[in-house]
Formats: sequence, structure tokens, C-alpha cells
Amino acid sequence: MISKNDLERINEFVWQVPREYRRDMRVPARIWADQELLDDALQDKSIEQLINTSTLPGIVQYAIAMPDIHQGYGAPVGGVFATATSDGVISPGAVGYDINCGVRVLASHLDANEIQPHLSDLATTLYRNCPSGVGVGGSVELFGEDLDNILNRGSEWALERGYARPEDLPRTEEYGRIPWADANKVSHKARERGRDQLGTLGAGNHFIEVDRVSAIYDAESARVLDLFENQVVVQIHCGSRGLGHQVCQDYVDRFQRVVLEYGIILPDRELVAAPYTSPEGQDYVGAMGAAANFAFANRQVLAFHIRRSFAETFKGKFMDFDLHQVYDIAHNMAKVETHAVNDASIRVLVHRKGATRAFGPHSPTLPPDLQQIGQPVLIPGSMGTMSYILCGTTGSMSQTFGSCCHGAGRVWSRHRAKKEIRGEKLRAEMQERGIQVRAGSLSGLAEEAPAAYKDVSRVVHVVDAAGIGKMVARLEPLAVIKG
Repeated sequence: MISKNDLERINEFVWQVPREYRRDMRVPARIWADQELLDDALQDKSIEQLINTSTLPGIVQYAIAMPDIHQGYGAPVGGVFATATSDGVISPGAVGYDINCGVRVLASHLDANEIQPHLSDLATTLYRNCPSGVGVGGSVELFGEDLDNILNRGSEWALERGYARPEDLPRTEEYGRIPWADANKVSHKARERGRDQLGTLGAGNHFIEVDRVSAIYDAESARVLDLFENQVVVQIHCGSRGLGHQVCQDYVDRFQRVVLEYGIILPDRELVAAPYTSPEGQDYVGAMGAAANFAFANRQVLAFHIRRSFAETFKGKFMDFDLHQVYDIAHNMAKVETHAVNDASIRVLVHRKGATRAFGPHSPTLPPDLQQIGQPVLIPGSMGTMSYILCGTTGSMSQTFGSCCHGAGRVWSRHRAKKEIRGEKLRAEMQERGIQVRAGSLSGLAEEAPAAYKDVSRVVHVVDAAGIGKMVARLEPLAVIKG
């Protein structure tokens, strides 16, 4: 088991496991953290998993851990690494089971104080209109080639069907569509698991949250994003549902059968991989992109239902209750991007598992109005705590392949959380603090208790101080909707 004594300190917020620590490491492993967050990371196997990713063929520069790192399947949640597209691999376990789990933020022009008398009604309406829970189906009935179109076109399909507005797409990562997606690479079983789940929240750590902007840290970025203090905003956190989970499982199983054919030696079979350019690797790329498009469309349909819920609750009470989209970001993805490696600009495949793309200012992939501030980075806290909006920086481009943290990061297992926290007590405590709670499962509520997570404010401080993200705004919860 690795200890702090095995690490080299690069600077105040960066620690390194040297390549010499283990003979099979191809590159060093770097951790962005302060002392307390590093101690948290050393309590589970997440740093060992990070070291395991450093052994993958074609990996370049170093394997990266964000300050919210914790143990996952194969690769740690909060892990980032890049492999050369020429001779590197792609690993489903280093993308994650919930492909394109992500966050969307919508913002109103309402003041938090003025909606207080109607907050309970809003929470109830959101819970009714936005289906949630394990295996729960949605209100969107798909016909004919609808599912193929969703898998291949993502938010573009939602726009055509009236679930999106034209201005939503530029405020979505990749404009809401992964162009290399291939619905033909998604199995029948995955399709059937997702067919009735479009526009649903799911369970686990997924949520809808009504928040108020409690602080502005960067006035110019906030102006561009149309954010102001005490503003009512809404977060959506969910992904590709059963479809994405099945895509990951399908390709983990398939890669297990072929990994030895390519001579890939792994320290952990959960990290199973295939060459990026191989037929198996390219099939997974197409299926992963399709699952990501499903997730974009899923959050877009949920946004439609949230806008509808605001209209149902506030029509006749306020003149302007509309919600504009601030941004939508993906967490669990692998994408081919151009980055500087050893003073050379090369094309690499960047895996981000529980990590957010955080491209800096002037990135040509961003819409023109965001190029001056960098890509918005949406960081939800644990349930009932602060959340943050940041922007990408030049530092993230030079240090972390344009990547940032994605949330608070777990410190307790779900089993421990359910054992130590009572859901009804947690709900009562939140409601005493003025937070409306709507949840279908009290045990599910306990799993997501703040005590089960790191301090998101501490995580964000490290990111900001290390220069891989710039704080723009802080959010505080008013209502929480969970499965």
C-alpha cells in the first residue's frame, strides 16, 4: 500500500509518484491536492489505481488525479490520462460505466427571496415532472428510427422535436453531439435498457437541485454567463442511464476476450483495454459516443421538463420565470484532442473519469461568446452543500490536458453511509435549514449524505489555487430532487 513517504512534492498542491516506484510504470503519477485531501485519497485504493493507469501502453506525460479522487472500477474516479492515438489504448474502465454522466446549469432572472413562498410547490412539481429512480421510465415515447437518431445526433434530435432551443446547443459541450458516434455499435440489450429512459434522472448521486447564487468571484465571467447574486438557478446531474452502463459492460466483456491477443499486460483486469486503432477499440469509440449523445439528449429533455415546471409554478405570479442555459458538461468521456506534450503539439486520446474538460480562453472548440472566459466548469457539491461554477484556464491546458475536478468526491462507501446515516433524519435536518427535499428513497438519500463526501469547497480551492480552474460563482441549495 502506497504511503505519503513514497510521494515527491512538486509544489504546494501537486504530489508525484515517481516512475521508479514500480517497474511497470511508464510515466509518473501526479496528484493535485492539499494535505487533508491527499490523506483522504490514501485511505482507499485510488492512488494504486492511478498508478495502474500509468502502466497502459501509449500513455504520455503522466497520469493525473484530481483533488476529488476516490476508488472506482479499474481506474479511479477523478482520474485523467492521455494516450497517443498512434500506439495507445482505450479503456472502458477509465471512462466509467455512466458514460457522459454530466451536469447542466439553467439560470433564471428570479430572485431567490421572491420565490420562497412558492418553493415547496416548485419542488413538488419538479419531482412530478422529472421521473427519477432505478429503472424508471420517462414520458418520451420513441418510434421507428428515433433511438438511432438520438444515439447518432444527441441534442440535435432534441432540438428538432421541440425539447431544446437553438441557443442551448452552443452552451453544451461538443454542441450536444459527439460526431463520431455510431449507433450500430450499441448492442440490442443496451438499446432496450435505454429505450424508455430518455428524460429520466435515475438514482445514486444523480439529482436536480434548485439553488441560489450566493457569491460571485469573477464579475466579467459572471456577466458573460448572465449570473448575479441571489439568482435562482437549477442544476441537473445525470448521465446515459442503463444504456450507457450496458455499453460499458458489453465492451469490458469483449475486451477481456481480446486483450491477450494484443499483448497487453495489465496490473488489474478491471482496467482492460484495447488499442485505440484496433477494430475493437474503434467499435467502443463509436458506442461510447452514441451513449454520450443519449446522455446529452437525456439532460436536454429534463431541461424541457424543468422549464415546464417553472412555468406551471410561476405563471401568473412573475413576469419573467424563463430559464436560459449556462452550460452543460460531460464527466465520463474519452476524446481525441490536441495538447502540448514535451514541447510538441500532438493528438492524444484524453480519458476523463469523474473529471471535467476545462479548456482555457481562446479555445476554438468553444462558441465565440465563451472564448474570452474559457469553458464553464460545473462542480456540484454533496447533497445540501455548496456547488461551484468555474472556468477553464491556460493553466489547465498546460498542466492537466485541459481538465479539472468534477465534484466533492466520496470518502465513505454507499454501504457505510446507509449504515451510519438515517435518511429521515437527514431529510429533517435539511428541511430545518430551509432546503426542500423530494426523494423516492430514504436509504438512497442516506447514501448521498454530506458526511459521505469530501468538502467540495476545499476541492475547489485547490483547483483555483493550483491554476487549473478559476472560480466564478458559488451556489447554495434551496431544493433537492432525488430518485
